[in-house]
Amino acid sequence: MRVNWNYIKMIVLLGVVVFLFAFASSKNAEREISKPNVKFVGENNLFLTSQTVSKLLIQNYGSVKNVPKETLDLNLLEKALKSNPMIKNAEVYITVNGALNADIEQKSPIARVSTNASYYIDDEGNFMPLSENFSARVPLVTGYVEKNNLKNIYIVAKKAKQDEFLKKHVIGIHQDINKGLYLRLRQCDFLVKLGDVNFLDKKINNLKAFYQKSLKEKTLNNYSKVNLQFENQVICTKT
Repeated sequence: MRVNWNYIKMIVLLGVVVFLFAFASSKNAEREISKPNVKFVGENNLFLTSQTVSKLLIQNYGSVKNVPKETLDLNLLEKALKSNPMIKNAEVYITVNGALNADIEQKSPIARVSTNASYYIDDEGNFMPLSENFSARVPLVTGYVEKNNLKNIYIVAKKAKQDEFLKKHVIGIHQDINKGLYLRLRQCDFLVKLGDVNFLDKKINNLKAFYQKSLKEKTLNNYSKVNLQFENQVICTKT
């Protein structure tokens, strides 16, 4: 019987390939993770440091760089990072050569509360702690503020961030005991009374019109209070 050597060679070659693939996969799974690489996406101002993120990873999975790839739970690490009140989103993944990467998106503050407690309000209206590494230049919130009831202050702070006039001029937001809202403007002695957040866009447009008129007439320093709480009215109290 004639032996088909080509057929035999193909079987042997296939066996070698399967063996090498299994061996490489086994070694790859056993390969230990290298030191985490932390990358911050979005905001350039770092409220967190790479060292802090690495410490969070280690706290939730021991010494990460000595853990085999096969045993590492990336979803668990992502969940641990997202539980940090300064982190908005986190993506953890491993490269082919065993490098552990963490892409971190920080929360973005839009106001800073300074009452009996100090903290930021982020761009989704949630609590965000202060940072030892960086202090954001955002409007200061004073008065009667409850951490679990930030909705109205958030609406005003968000408007102040999005509107170019307010972003330039508003330095403070005050809430009185009756939940009435006020604005403090840069280089102005008067207090702007908003009242509630109803018809907020109209109130801000009225404020802009008043400001430009008074700036032109050089009368901005003649007032102690500017009341916008009534629709289509600007009521000024002189000093």
